Amino acid sequence: MLYPVPAVLIGCRDKEGKDNLMTAAWAGTICSDPVMVSVSIRKERFSHAIIESTGEFTISLTTRSLARATDYCGVRSGRNTDKFREMKLTPLESVRIGAPGVAQSPVVLECKVKQILRLGSHDMFIAEVVNVSVDERYLDENGKLELEKADLIAYSHGQYFALGDKIGKFGYSVRRKPETAGSGSSGEGGKRRPAAKGSSGKN
Repeated sequence: MLYPVPAVLIGCRDKEGKDNLMTAAWAGTICSDPVMVSVSIRKERFSHAIIESTGEFTISLTTRSLARATDYCGVRSGRNTDKFREMKLTPLESVRIGAPGVAQSPVVLECKVKQILRLGSHDMFIAEVVNVSVDERYLDENGKLELEKADLIAYSHGQYFALGDKIGKFGYSVRRKPETAGSGSSGEGGKRRPAAKGSSGKN
């Protein structure tokens, strides 16, 4: 029930040069120095063996225009499907690793696996980000990233959503003239009950 989460495309390339994409929702930042991320993947997923073997993968952020491809890459197996071709996605060659990203993505992270945690249904791949590729359309004249213009999507309990309106920025709650949007209390909260078992992720 820890939602929403990012819906990202994980890119990998096996030792024979075959590219694959899979969708993951259980991915996130875990360290800032060095920059580290993690992604949890079921052992039976086609990409799992490739990433474990090569020690490399990419994370491509997804947008509204990539929503259909994001879903498709989560429900079709790369064992018998060329997802890049089927979804008309362009492989983006990485700078520091062999795995491809998605050229249509606003941001692609190149990742090298440092550790694999065997957790049960999923293995968590902990990786260092060794390079970041940014679509220049989302950089202002000073080189600042304006990711809010990318129309990113998120995944929440089986559904995809476009990110909504900006309601504040980091630190706004302690400024002398706080922003008003979203600044109030949500009240005492409603009645609560245990969540149903069996909610699923996309990994």
